[in-house]
Amino acid sequence: MQLSAAPYEERLTAPRSWWLISFLVGLSLALILLPFGTLPMLAGLAGGTAAAAVMASSYGSIRIRVVGDSLIAGDAKVPVRALGETHVLDPEEARAWRTHKADTRAFLLLRAYIPTALRVEVTDPEDPTPYLYLSTREPERLAQAIRAAKASA
Repeated sequence: MQLSAAPYEERLTAPRSWWLISFLVGLSLALILLPFGTLPMLAGLAGGTAAAAVMASSYGSIRIRVVGDSLIAGDAKVPVRALGETHVLDPEEARAWRTHKADTRAFLLLRAYIPTALRVEVTDPEDPTPYLYLSTREPERLAQAIRAAKASA
């Protein structure tokens, strides 16, 4: 597999507020276990915080990459030759494409805490997916990387 002219990689990490919420989940569990004593309370604080942090981390560990001649977005791996035009979506347009403009056949990599997105048309006649909707913090860079990978393929 050859490297693309403009490699791209982005991890869609969870926002900082989710880490505070993870601590608050642990604190809530600690308060629930307070009547049982100090040790169960501390175990609830540590265990609840850890469990919530693992969930936040796993949700925020998804990656979008352009590697060689493929776009890898979460579990999807699409060759760039099967992709058409890219459309950078501002926050307002991104919201429209993930709500009332959305197609049920589309591949949606949604992260509601990321306001911008990129919509990439799928041109492969064998694929019923009309487009990919990718939440991304840098839609222009991702679009440029896809175009560069298509040009070098």
